[in-house]
Formats: sequence, C-alpha cells, structure tokens
Amino acid sequence: MGKNIVLVATLDTKGIEAAFIRDIITSKRLRPIVIDSGVQGQPKIRADISREQVAKAGGSSLKNLVDANDRGAAVAVMANGAEKIVTKMHASGELDAIISIGGSAGTTIGTQAMRALPVGVPKLMVSTLASGDTRPYVGTKDVTMMYSVVDISGINRISRAVFANAANAICAMARAKRTSKADKPLLAATMFGVTTPCVEKVRSALETPGVGFELLVFHATGTGGQAMEGLISDGMITGVLDITTTELADELVGGVLSAGPDRLEAAGKAGIPQVICPGAIDMVNFGPKETVPAKFKNRLFHVHNPTVTLMRTTPSENKLLGEITATKLNRAKGPTAAVIPLMGVSQIDAPGYSFHDPKADKAYRDAFMNTINSKKVLVKQIDANINDDIFAAEVVATFLEISAP
Repeated sequence: MGKNIVLVATLDTKGIEAAFIRDIITSKRLRPIVIDSGVQGQPKIRADISREQVAKAGGSSLKNLVDANDRGAAVAVMANGAEKIVTKMHASGELDAIISIGGSAGTTIGTQAMRALPVGVPKLMVSTLASGDTRPYVGTKDVTMMYSVVDISGINRISRAVFANAANAICAMARAKRTSKADKPLLAATMFGVTTPCVEKVRSALETPGVGFELLVFHATGTGGQAMEGLISDGMITGVLDITTTELADELVGGVLSAGPDRLEAAGKAGIPQVICPGAIDMVNFGPKETVPAKFKNRLFHVHNPTVTLMRTTPSENKLLGEITATKLNRAKGPTAAVIPLMGVSQIDAPGYSFHDPKADKAYRDAFMNTINSKKVLVKQIDANINDDIFAAEVVATFLEISAP
C-alpha cells in the first residue's frame, strides 16, 4: 500500500472514532497501523499494536496498571510506551505519518509520541484541548493540533466532518513529496525585532551564491530558542549564529520568554561552530504593562506594543548574564567565538535611545571577559551597535573563520 500512517488512540473509549479514521486511510490506499493506548475497558476494535505491548514498552505491564487503578500513572506509562514504539518504527522506516485522537489523556499520550519524531514527519492531533494553550502538547515540534469542536464520543454530523478532514489531511501530508537542499549546510540564527537588521544582513551574506549556506532564523521567544536547540540536538544544524541571547535575561530575571536553564548549551555539546552575541540582553520581556510584577514598578520600561512590555536590565543583572554566557561557552566542545558590540546590544540600546545604558553594557562585558577562557573562545569587541553594517560583517567573517576546514 505504500505509506504507513500510525493511528494512536485509546480503543476502549475512542475505538469507533479510530475505526472511522482508519477506514478513510485505507480507502486512500495507505496503510493504517493502529496503536491501542487504552488501559481499562475492552478495545472496541482490533489494534495492530496492543495495549499490552505499549505498557511493556513503557516499563510496566497492563495488569499492573489495571490493578493500581491510578489514571495519572497509567497515562505516563502509556505515553512513554507509545513514544518508544513510534520512535523505533520511524527509525526502521515503518512510519511515514502519525495521527491521534483524544481528550486530555489521549492528547498527552499522542503528542508525547509525536514530539519524539523529527521535524518534517507529519503529525496531526485531533483534540478537545486544541482551542486552548497547546504549548504543553506541541512543545517545539511541528505538531498540528485540530480542535474536535464536540467531545470525541461517537460519530455525528460534526465529528464526522472533523474526523474526515483530519484523516484526509494526514493522508495528503503522508503522500506529499518533501525535498531537502542537502547540498547546502544548514545554519541557525536567533532574532528579535530589535536585532532584525543585523540578522537580515548576516543571512544575506551567508546565503549569497558562492558562500552557499542555508540559514534558519528562530524568533527568540522562549519556544524559538528551544526549537533551535532541539534541531541542533537532532543533528540537523551544522553551525549557529546565536545573535540574540535575550532568552537568558528572561530566565535570570523572571520574564515571560525564557527558554529554560539549558539555553545556549546545545551547540557546545554538539561540537558545531557557533558565534555568540549579546543581542537584546538589555531587556526582559513581559506582556501588557499591567501584567508586569509589582516588584519591578520602579524599573525602566519600553512599551513595544500593547501586548509586549520590555524592561531594561540593570548593571548587576548584566554582570550575571556575562558570567552565565561565558561559563556556558567555556564548556563548548567545538569552535566558538563571541562578537560583542560596544555601542549597544539592541536597536533601543543605541546612543540616543531609551535603553542606552553604557554602564549596564560594560558590566556585561567586564564579567564576560573576566570569566571567558580566551585560549579556547575567540572574542571580538566591535565599536558599533549590533545593527550596524560593520558589526554584521564581523559576525559573518568570524563565523567563516572558525568554521573553515
């Protein structure tokens, strides 16, 4: 039949709905592989991979899960089992796409399995939770969430349309030809609105014919940094231009765009060339002005737009950021460089703008230089703002220097 589409569902409660989707996949001359992630009731249809197999892969047994009667623990085991099974199937070429249906438990199980698969593998989750905050389910992967509109409890005029759309969509995604420009080395860069001019100049220079790179740009919004580092860990990225490390400031101070404590470590662990800049470390991000915690009421703010409020980092915070950045770079296994601007780390940190604070910027530089292992990490300080042409040119030249064979 060609392409294999994995269908994950709790067949005790979602068996009829799974059968509806399975039959559409079959009618498209594709092969459905049904995985049963249920625990308690009797399966309503036959599975290709049984719940016993899923529980075993998750580190338990179905009998133990049933006897324990602990729904939370059972969901965790079945999610781990589904993840291990689909990962193995993809590695052996048995999985071309994956679809799942469910409420809270089914969504947890299905999306955990999906997040374990590489970007580019079609992933579709039909969920009662898809109209709310989907970050816990999508994470940093290309999981498509489709709202079920009604509860997933039978086939009716609404669910029939939703399930049919989902089944046809995953079939089309599985069949689609995906091309990859494998001849061009794939680089990653980070960007914010206040560092966009720099990143655009860097992208233009590195993608110029004759230089020959392909540059992926990630918005440094927490999930953006996590997505980039996930791809680095997956081995898809050959070099990094981490121009905008602002997520470190949010992690340190308590802003809303933290990428977690492991930010700025994946490239070092992978041993790939990386150039680091302190882009936008002059700011911590919050939502609307009224959502900024009261403890920051006397700080300097810049209202970027009605939903984004920026708070200027202080010299003491910049000192810590310099130490944190240098410490992470000292642990890098591959060629590493830092290019630091002396005239501001963002568009609004340039002379004459509201966040321009030479004292705070100097606190970062001094702490960085006192911590960095200069025998291991190449450091350049450029008398320019981060968005000036001369700075972008130096970032490009430095990357080409450290990544040369």
